Amino acid sequence: MPNGTKSSSRQQGWRGWVRNPQDFYGGLALVVVALLALWASSNLPGMHGFAFGPGTAPRLFAGLLLITGAAITLIGFLTEGAPLEQYHVRGPLFVCAAILFFAASVRPLGLVISSYITIMISAGATEDTRWLETAIWGVILTTFCALLFPYALNLPLPLWPQFVVSGVL
Repeated sequence: MPNGTKSSSRQQGWRGWVRNPQDFYGGLALVVVALLALWASSNLPGMHGFAFGPGTAPRLFAGLLLITGAAITLIGFLTEGAPLEQYHVRGPLFVCAAILFFAASVRPLGLVISSYITIMISAGATEDTRWLETAIWGVILTTFCALLFPYALNLPLPLWPQFVVSGVL
């Protein structure tokens, strides 16, 4: 066997049975999320006759996600695809930080302040952020949220912090 053939087969050793690694690993990630959802909804009651229970929809959607993830994983075996690209942690980190910030701050700070800061945090997920445009867009989205959730949907979310509403400052 020529030397070049041997080295190229070594380089393709792992990739030899997974011809499309992006689809393969993406499908595996969906399968893991679906299994987690099935486990998390296992204590909820399901269908009783024709009446849906609180666990019916989560298990239904988790089952559909499991089937979709398995199909995508199978596609990773059967089709040719691009190799894995470098994973960047910045985007998911800032998006998760924004979600956690909003969850922790919406009650004490109110919807207006929390949603604006959340938008600004999530904008840091990319290096291409134009901060002036983001600040303007944040005001527009915050105004929309302040009108939609408490007024249009009648959700009991405070718009402003309690110390502002009660006049402490």
